[in-house]
Amino acid sequence: MDIVLLIVGLLALVLLSVPIAVALAIAAVVAMIVSQGTESLPNLALMMYNGATNFPLIAIPLFILAGAIMNTSGISRRLIALASALIGFVRGGLAMVNVGALMFFAEISGSAVAGVAAIGPILIPAMKKRGYPGPFAAAINSSAASLAIILPPSIPMILYAVMAGTSVVKMFVAGIVPGLLGGFAMMALSYWIAVRKGYPVEEVFRLKRVWQALKEASLALLLPLIILGGIFGGLVTATEGAGLAVVAAVGIAFWYREMNWRLLWHAVIDGATQTAVVMLLVASSALLGGYLTEQQLPQQLAQAITGVTSERWAILLLMNVFFLVIGLFLHSAAAIILVVPIVMPVVNAAGIDPVHFGLVVTLNLAIGQQTPPVASVLATACSIAKEDIWAVARANMPFLAVLLIVLMTVTYVPAVPMWLVNLLYG
Repeated sequence: MDIVLLIVGLLALVLLSVPIAVALAIAAVVAMIVSQGTESLPNLALMMYNGATNFPLIAIPLFILAGAIMNTSGISRRLIALASALIGFVRGGLAMVNVGALMFFAEISGSAVAGVAAIGPILIPAMKKRGYPGPFAAAINSSAASLAIILPPSIPMILYAVMAGTSVVKMFVAGIVPGLLGGFAMMALSYWIAVRKGYPVEEVFRLKRVWQALKEASLALLLPLIILGGIFGGLVTATEGAGLAVVAAVGIAFWYREMNWRLLWHAVIDGATQTAVVMLLVASSALLGGYLTEQQLPQQLAQAITGVTSERWAILLLMNVFFLVIGLFLHSAAAIILVVPIVMPVVNAAGIDPVHFGLVVTLNLAIGQQTPPVASVLATACSIAKEDIWAVARANMPFLAVLLIVLMTVTYVPAVPMWLVNLLYG
């Protein structure tokens, strides 16, 4: 009964537009006082501190800062110019440039919202100027940005790995193949739509322009090589790789002479603001997680589901439906922090690899970033494009279908995400 009241109270606070981190903390504190009395209050600050200072979580503010530095320097513009030189000659090439640039950006920032904020203001107006419908321009930008949730170094993957007690690096490796599949499928779909609707060809292919764009973007291209090469090569941990990303981003931005101390200060403030939102969620969830563990809700849920079915495919189907629904109402970080500790006993009892399950979770939440009412990434793209969210949501349906196909492939053909993990780590 206490659990039901807790959930109802939490939902009521969220519906009243209380920030979800604050709502989590209020619900947890009230539940702990009701069940344990005021004697539990002195430990609350310590629980929140311990929850937010897990070592792998340090990677989150660092990757956010690296993305903010890219946003305020010329790195994003150079990546777009290179992608345009490589594939801009294809019909609908500007849409494909959107996908390619956002995949590049995802390999550095790990954040879908950061990708939209960096690439959207440049490419969405350019697409509209060239005759692409505004809703289509916003839709391709939004869906391609959500590839950042599965391409390394994904911030939601770091959160999941910490909550599930699994390897951050293995999560990164598992996301490579599904992320590339999703990106190339979106490019192919963009080409098909462009041919069908007569969208323009940007320019003829010129090798000289490709070479020039490659030279200008060469240092920017070093960023993912430095970050992911160091992590996958075992030279640095994911957290150390995040610190390396910040140092490299600052150095490259100043080398391009498009960064000064004032812009760097603004990037730091922007990164700190984004970090505060995520880390307050983490700290608040530690309170709720402690209460739920004491009430043994995760274990009860595991027993209930395994009592209905022990078939792995059926449990994965239930989890997919569950996380798709959760993604409609919660941001990816909040969903991972709130739900993953509860369902992990079910996953472990069914014998599902936690790394494989992590891809299932993050792909579901990538779809959730595109589906109202929350739709954080879609809403950001609509704001940049100045388009109605429902018109963009309709234009986004084909790209959502791509993400759903990738989700089903990852769910029921685990070799797709796991073969590279098994190859590198046995």
